[in-house]
Amino acid sequence: MLPVYAFIAGHIGRRLGLRTELAVGTSSDQFAAGEVDVGFICGLPYVQLARLNPPPVALLAAPVLTGERYAGRTVSISDVVVRRGDAARGFGDLRGRSWAYNDLDSHSGYNLTRYELVRRGEIGGFFRRVVAAGSHQQALRMVARGVVDASAMDSQVLSVELRDHPGLADDIEIVDTFGPSTIPPLVAAAHLPEALITDVRAVVLSMHEDERARDALMGGFIDRYVPVDDEQYDDIRRMLGAAEAREFFTLA
Repeated sequence: MLPVYAFIAGHIGRRLGLRTELAVGTSSDQFAAGEVDVGFICGLPYVQLARLNPPPVALLAAPVLTGERYAGRTVSISDVVVRRGDAARGFGDLRGRSWAYNDLDSHSGYNLTRYELVRRGEIGGFFRRVVAAGSHQQALRMVARGVVDASAMDSQVLSVELRDHPGLADDIEIVDTFGPSTIPPLVAAAHLPEALITDVRAVVLSMHEDERARDALMGGFIDRYVPVDDEQYDDIRRMLGAAEAREFFTLA
């Protein structure tokens, strides 16, 4: 997604006459510290940031992905993948198997899996081994090589990976899905002037009307960006709260 995000950052800068720079973030704390002005973040960090008083971020917009499974909604799906030919036909078949997750702050790769285990009453040690892969891309390749048995992949990332590396489709298969959940948003740091936040939001919401920008968005299977509000992320809050209520903090 980096090329898509780089285009969006540049497009905003060109439209508003500002210098923009895209960087890979290191922590959600960068918003409150004034180090980051606008960010593409996961829904789980957004929910965690929104708990703070005052929240250090404000919602700008969220993408609507192309494809029938999204049905024109601001949702994402997490696909459970295994190595092709594996005997598992669903998440329940992965008891006692090995699992890779991308990051602790990921809803699609971590929080959703944790919630699924809570929902099934499986918080006593479902997996034999849990591995931190560091990214969806690395987790996918660990499954494809047989290093681990399974992982939950953000469906947008999975689509991009299979398009750009079609050989991976021969090595993995989807056996289950989690979600849909509200999709990761684009946020602005609360320290920005309200007028600038409004201007940035307007540029992002109109990108699909520009032919060049529309083509760039399609590089990430994004049809358009639309407005979102805080209540739309209550589904992620509910899943996080369910795990916290059971004091189920780690998959390992």
